[in-house]
Amino acid sequence: MHMLGIVNVRSGLGDPGLYDLARELTERGASLTLRFLGEHDDLQHLLEDADGYDRVIAVGGDGTISAVLYALRYRDIPVALYPAGTANLFARNLGLPSDPAELAALAIQGVPTPLDLGELDVNGGTGFFIMAGAGFDAALMDRARALKPLLGEGAYILAAAQNLQPQVATFVLDLDGRHVTTQGIAVLLVNLARIQFDLEVTHGSDARDGLLEVVVLRPAKVTGLLPAVWAALLDRIGNHSDRPGLEIHTARAIEVVASPPLPLQYDGEVVPDTTPLRARVLPRAALVVTPEGGLPADVFPD
Repeated sequence: MHMLGIVNVRSGLGDPGLYDLARELTERGASLTLRFLGEHDDLQHLLEDADGYDRVIAVGGDGTISAVLYALRYRDIPVALYPAGTANLFARNLGLPSDPAELAALAIQGVPTPLDLGELDVNGGTGFFIMAGAGFDAALMDRARALKPLLGEGAYILAAAQNLQPQVATFVLDLDGRHVTTQGIAVLLVNLARIQFDLEVTHGSDARDGLLEVVVLRPAKVTGLLPAVWAALLDRIGNHSDRPGLEIHTARAIEVVASPPLPLQYDGEVVPDTTPLRARVLPRAALVVTPEGGLPADVFPD
């Protein structure tokens, strides 16, 4: 089996497990070609001959994974994922192992599974795998960016504590032609619902259903989100479907207009654009290598 590895030099090269992965793949009879993605490199160029490989391995954090999956959308090329970022939410949502030997076995033996992607009208078209958002979440990602190398996921807690009263906006949402006017501190577009600290934003979010969950964070203060966080924690011991303070819709095509305009992020990547935002789901556009035993039942309900 011939594999092409795309490694984000800002994350993957800092993970010594990458070399263990390469050794394990070689010992299992696979060949691996590595290409390194720098800040100014053209990802499409690095992947232009990806059809000549049996599988692609994307090495990096959530933003890297989204970029590779979007670049290979609808090309029917299986993509194995190696978590080398800070949050690695994709790994939590898909139930991926963390051990390089297990990841090597998964890359070879895993099942290519078609999964949805989201697409934003940013930079001529940008994909996301987990979620995108406007408002408080984008400000949170921006504040946490410099702290992540030191604090890891703790950077998000500190960033939230520094912004306990975020901007409240009026949102006009176009959801497949249906208009909703509401208020809140953020709008999230959710493809995979599990976020930092293993919490699920919503129930029933399934990246195989051709839909995105549109989640409005209604409380005017960050502390107002605590009931929703508590409900998510209760999921670990049962099924607590309520998410107090969250307004939840589903749609295939979404437009978000905010007054005042709000910053944007996708899969932890903050962009200079602000609302309005247009997005849509790309049904089963990504062919992701997943564990043979199946996807986590609590994230991908049957």
